[in-house]
Amino acid sequence: MEAITILWADDEIDLLKPHILFLEEKGYRVLSTQSGDEALDVLEEERVDIVFLDENMPGLSGLETLEIMKEKFPSLPVIMITKSEEEYIMEEAIGAKISDYLIKPVNPKQILLSVKKNLDTTRLVSEKATSNYQKEFREIGMMLNDHLDEVEWVDLYKKLVYWELELDRSKESGMDEVFQMQKTEANAQFGKFVERNYVDWLNHPEDAPTMSHNLFAKHVIPEIKNDDTPVFFMVIDNLRYDQWKTLRSILVQDYWIEEEDAFYSILPTTTQYSRNAIFAGMMPSEIERRYPDKWVNDEDEGGRNLSEKFYIGEQLKRNGLDIKFSYNKVLNESYGNKVLRELPGMFNNPLNVIVYNFVDMLSHARTDIQIIKELASDESAYRSVVKSWFEHSSLLSIFKEIAARGGKVVIATDHGSIRVKEPSKIVGDKDVNANLRYKQGKSLDYNAKDVLAVKNPGDIHLPKVNVSQSFVFAKDDKFFAYPNNYNHYVKYYKDTFQHGGISLEEMLIPIVKLSPR
Repeated sequence: MEAITILWADDEIDLLKPHILFLEEKGYRVLSTQSGDEALDVLEEERVDIVFLDENMPGLSGLETLEIMKEKFPSLPVIMITKSEEEYIMEEAIGAKISDYLIKPVNPKQILLSVKKNLDTTRLVSEKATSNYQKEFREIGMMLNDHLDEVEWVDLYKKLVYWELELDRSKESGMDEVFQMQKTEANAQFGKFVERNYVDWLNHPEDAPTMSHNLFAKHVIPEIKNDDTPVFFMVIDNLRYDQWKTLRSILVQDYWIEEEDAFYSILPTTTQYSRNAIFAGMMPSEIERRYPDKWVNDEDEGGRNLSEKFYIGEQLKRNGLDIKFSYNKVLNESYGNKVLRELPGMFNNPLNVIVYNFVDMLSHARTDIQIIKELASDESAYRSVVKSWFEHSSLLSIFKEIAARGGKVVIATDHGSIRVKEPSKIVGDKDVNANLRYKQGKSLDYNAKDVLAVKNPGDIHLPKVNVSQSFVFAKDDKFFAYPNNYNHYVKYYKDTFQHGGISLEEMLIPIVKLSPR
């Protein structure tokens, strides 16, 4: 491999010979000049990996040289070295996008550290992440063999998300395969855990984790009652915990993270069931019983999420809060900009609910539109697309405006999604719903080992349309496929992001509380 080339420009370069010899002994190639003009000439002729640039030189100053370098070679790392500690020099150098800033006199180890920090970071981070994950791999494996409770499963999933993001940043493909195998095993064990405990959670809520139907009462209502600061409840549809972690780094510029956790989505992990449960504060069977004119079943005509504002109002009243609140559902950027314009008026309300449907739309579009399918080819790419959209979205502008005006924010979602890989054959009649991760209907024929089957919907507090109706939920990374035109169907949907079933990614989803900085 070719040696890394350092260009060092300093009018007192002869005094720096010991430093240059030290770097050469470490295997670096060092080119030296005594002025900014000479340094620019060298860059026209030579391939240089990094520049050390003295701020105070005759002729072109260091800052003037830096400006020309950045114009001609914008990605070239430049380390500014100066005798002066004047703040304006530091600010100008930082504004010109220097990679580091050193104050004279510098010692050889400072120089070496700066080179490594700017050129070897990716390799060093990769090696460190790989080494640390190898140590933790065994510990996670042992945890999977324990009988974890609902809190320990959340902790384990947070740990897996942490390592997924660390290994993603390190670009260490060898360990990525090992990690994916471990996550697959975790999902298999999590499916068994949910199968053993889900019915008990619904029948004994005092022993259950926070779930969709009690999220609002546990996390939003106390914030409203706590003080007079307006609360903004932001429900970002279909936001996975790992995706939240990528957005977090953007939001911390304007907010303090007061609380960050995960809660359990109810089954099916779809908007129709889980989001209605969040806003109504009750399970779907109770919603149907109390508000039969509002609830819409899978086989019924009409929209299934048209009564969210009504449900919120009813839940507030049941909790003794007869307050003014706003509700907005953002389905496109133009409506997002409308919400942004109307935001100042919302500060007159104790509660403002904003539902943002983007991530859900992206996950469906990813299935249907080839270019998005290619852009979001795996979890890493999917996170990147979500982050890129967020950085340029009206949603970020809304967050910034809320922070600037001093509002509190609670962020949640209704469900996550999983990249499906393995088809599971299912047979049903023409009235069976279209979702790929759960099916409900009469006379379903399926592979029992691939699913959680619920013969009586009432057992899991879901509406029962007829006496022979049952639900099946796909586990692991399975997706349902009909025998008719099976191969085409499998090829079309494999490696797409779906929701409705049982997995860590679908069920363990973020609940976050923010206060403005």
